[in-house]
Amino acid sequence: MSLLIIPLLLIALLIVLGGLRIANQYARAVVFRLGRYHSTRRPGLYWIIPFVEWQYTIDLRINTTAVEEQETITKDNVPIQVNAVVWYRIVDPKQAKLEVKNIDNAVIQVALTTLRTGIGQHSLDEVLKEQEAVSQLIQQKIDAVTEPWGVKVERVEMKNVEIPISMQRAMAQEAEALRESARA
Repeated sequence: MSLLIIPLLLIALLIVLGGLRIANQYARAVVFRLGRYHSTRRPGLYWIIPFVEWQYTIDLRINTTAVEEQETITKDNVPIQVNAVVWYRIVDPKQAKLEVKNIDNAVIQVALTTLRTGIGQHSLDEVLKEQEAVSQLIQQKIDAVTEPWGVKVERVEMKNVEIPISMQRAMAQEAEALRESARA
């Protein structure tokens, strides 16, 4: 009889130890029980029921994503190339896991389209002189879309705004003419 109890106790001990998990301070574990959302576990040691529950760990730290260069047209019909950086973090791990398959890709795609449409609502002069204000408007628009996904956009920054060479020459000639008239 005792020969039967020892293997059973060892199996039970392995099952209990097999369900132990640890979540880091910067992460949360989204736990599913038989395919349905069950709970979100906080940092530290916790236990899941082996073969019945499984987990997905969600990182809550700020993510930095480069938005690839986009060619867009300003309100005054000037074609420009803009790239940006988006800083965002997950504030609701449950929503981030349940609402979107690939949260990082979804945020990038929203940023791409919002950058194009956001720049199209401003003139070239506004885009060049008021980059901070334009970036804030784009940030608010991205944040409004990603909020139901449990994502908070912390900051959007335009890295580089390139205007056509012909436009650069025209602007340089205009600036030169203004300097000449100021000297005269």
